[in-house]
Amino acid sequence: MRNKIISAADAVAMIRPGDTVATSGFVGIGTPNAVICAIEKRFLELGEPRNLTLVFAAAPGDGKGEGLDRLAHNGLLKRVVGGHFGLVPNLARRALSGECEAYNLPLGCVSHLFREIAGGKPWMMSKAGLRTFVDPRNGGGKINSTTTEDLVELMEIDGEEWLRYKSFPINVAILRGTTADPLGNITMENEALTLDNLSLATAAKNCGGFVIVQVESIADGWLNPHAVKIPGALVDFVVVAGAKHHAQTYATQYNGAFSGEFRAPPDHAASMELNERKIIARRCAFELRKGDVVNLGIGMPEGVAAVATEEKIITSVSLTAEAGTIGGIPQGGLDFGAAVNPESIIGQNQMFDLIDGGGLDLACLSFAQVDAQGNVNVSHFADRLAGAGGFINISQNARRLVFCGTFTDRLQTEIRDGKLAILHEGPRAKFIEEVEQITFSGEYAREGHQTVLYVTERCVFSLTAEGLELTEVAPGIDIERDILAHMKFRPIIHKPREMAAVIFTEGPMNLDKLLFKRPLSECMEFDAERNTLSLSLVGYSVQTSAHVEAVREAVFALYERLGHRFSAVINYDGIDIASNHSDAWFTMAAEVERRCYDHVSRYTASAFLRLKLGAALTERDVVPHVFESQHEAAGYLLDATHRPHVPSGAPGTHRLRRCQPCPHRRPRISRR
Repeated sequence: MRNKIISAADAVAMIRPGDTVATSGFVGIGTPNAVICAIEKRFLELGEPRNLTLVFAAAPGDGKGEGLDRLAHNGLLKRVVGGHFGLVPNLARRALSGECEAYNLPLGCVSHLFREIAGGKPWMMSKAGLRTFVDPRNGGGKINSTTTEDLVELMEIDGEEWLRYKSFPINVAILRGTTADPLGNITMENEALTLDNLSLATAAKNCGGFVIVQVESIADGWLNPHAVKIPGALVDFVVVAGAKHHAQTYATQYNGAFSGEFRAPPDHAASMELNERKIIARRCAFELRKGDVVNLGIGMPEGVAAVATEEKIITSVSLTAEAGTIGGIPQGGLDFGAAVNPESIIGQNQMFDLIDGGGLDLACLSFAQVDAQGNVNVSHFADRLAGAGGFINISQNARRLVFCGTFTDRLQTEIRDGKLAILHEGPRAKFIEEVEQITFSGEYAREGHQTVLYVTERCVFSLTAEGLELTEVAPGIDIERDILAHMKFRPIIHKPREMAAVIFTEGPMNLDKLLFKRPLSECMEFDAERNTLSLSLVGYSVQTSAHVEAVREAVFALYERLGHRFSAVINYDGIDIASNHSDAWFTMAAEVERRCYDHVSRYTASAFLRLKLGAALTERDVVPHVFESQHEAAGYLLDATHRPHVPSGAPGTHRLRRCQPCPHRRPRISRR
C-alpha cells in the first residue's frame, strides 16, 4: 500500500477487541489526540473496540478529561499499564476502584520495556523500583485486588537484587509526528519531544501489529532521511489532524523555542514573587554546581529553573527533563516536558539510559509525604492515585538528591525584614510517622550512601545513617513551635544552622559569586578530633596565580598553627582551573601534600577530572588517590589512618597510572 493516508475513523476501525494498544505522549506533548478521540467516538457509537489493554509511559492528559482520559469508559479497557496517572484522573479512578486491572510501573522502566519488546526480549532487567511499591515484596506495582498477574519479579544475580519486568506483545502503536510523506516516513520538526516513537513503532511491527501516526501535514516531496524519526516501513496508517487536535502542548499551540526552530531571548523569564515557593527554589539552587547535569521534577522544582535564569547561571548547568530535553529552561504546568532553547532533544528511553546509569549529578523532586526513615511518597494517597512517573528512576540514581515542598499543605507565609513568618499553618502534615506508599526508599538510599536533602520553606533536613536530621532553620522560625509541633515524629537535632539570609531578601542573590566564586575561607574545615582537613573546592575558581598561592598559604598556615601533619579529604567537584594555571596548581598540590599531609584522598564525579588529577599528580611523584564519591574518599582515608605513613615519593613507593580503588568501595548510586 503506497498511500497510507486515511481518516482517523478508518484507522481505529482496525483495532480489534482485546488488543494491547500503546500510545505516545508526555502530558500533551506528542499526544495523538485526534486518534484517541476517534477511538472514544467509535466505542460510544458502536461499542467497539472492547477490553483493550492500554499501555503508556507518561500519562498523556491535561487533568480535565483530555488525552487518554477519554478512554475511561465501561467495557473499553480491560487492563491499564502506566507510568503516571496524575493527569488522567478518570483512568486513575477506574484503576483504584478495580473496574479494570491496573499497574503503576516506573516511567523509565516502561520506556525501556518498549525497547526490549521491540527487540524480542522476554523481559527488561532493572534495579529501579527496588524497596518501593513496585518491588514484588511490596505489591509489584499492582494498583487493585483485581490485578493478579505478576509483571515484576525479584531476582538475584551475582549476589545483587534485580527486578525483572515482563514483556508482552503490543498489537497497536498510536504515535504522533509533524510531517509525513505518502510512504509513511515521519519527521518531528515541530514536536517538543521525540519520546519513544521509534521503539513503539518497532515493537508493534515486530509483534505482528500495526502502527498509526497522527501528523499535521503531508509533504509534497521526499523528506530528508536524516530528519525522519519513524521510517515509513514501520508505519501502516497516517492520520492528518487539524490544529485543534495537534497543539504542541496542552498549554501552548506552538512555540518554536520548544522545538528548536528559533532561540528565545535568554532573559525572557519573569522573576518569581518572593514567597514560600521562591524560598524553596532558591535553597534548592544552592545545591547547583558548575557543569552539573540536573533533573527538575514537576511542581515545586520547576522554580529552580526560574531562579537559575534570574541569577544568570542557567548556562553554567545542564537542566534536563526525563522526557528527553537537555539544556535550556525546562517548562512547568501543562508545558512540562518541553524546554525553551533546549541544546538537544533525545529519545525518552535514551534519557533514561543516562538517568539509570548514574548520569545525573543532581535531581530536585517534589515530595508529598516523608517519614522518619527518609521514605518519600508521591504516588498514592488514600483515594488519589498520582503514579510514580520518572520519580523512581531519577531518585534512585541521581548522585545528589533534593526533595522539596512546603512544610504543610496550603499554608500562608510572609517575609518581614528578612525573616519568615507563618501566617496560617496548612491543614495537613507532610512529615508523618509512616508514608502511605514508598516511592523512594530511605533505607536503600542509605545503603548506597546517596546524598539526600529535604528542603522546605522553613527548614532543611538531611538523610543520615540514623534517619532524618534537622540541619538548617529559616530566620524567624522557632524549632519547637514552627517545626516539631507540626511533625508526627521527632527528627535528629544536633546544631542546626540558619538558612542563608540572602534567600529571604528581594532582588537577585548573586548566586554566581556565592556558588562559583567562593572565597577560600568558606572552603576549609578542620576536624581536630579526627585530625582531618576537609577542603571543598566546589565553586573555587583558579584564574590567577594568586588563587593558587592562596591555597598554598592557607594550608601551610594550618600546618604551622597545629605544629604537626594531618590528613585531608579534598572535593574537586565543580572546581574551575584555568588551563594556563593548571601546572602551577598541581605543583602546589604536590608540594602541600609532601609537607603537610599524613594521608590525602581526593574525589570528583567527573571522570575526566579524575584522569587529569591522577596523571598530574603521578607526574609529580605523588601517589594519586582519586575517587568518584565522598564516601569512597572517606573510606580510603579511614583505612589509611590505620597504616604507617610513607611520604609520597619516598623509597618503596611506586608511581600509579590509575586512580586507586577504594578498599571499602560499594556499588555506585546507579547500582548497575
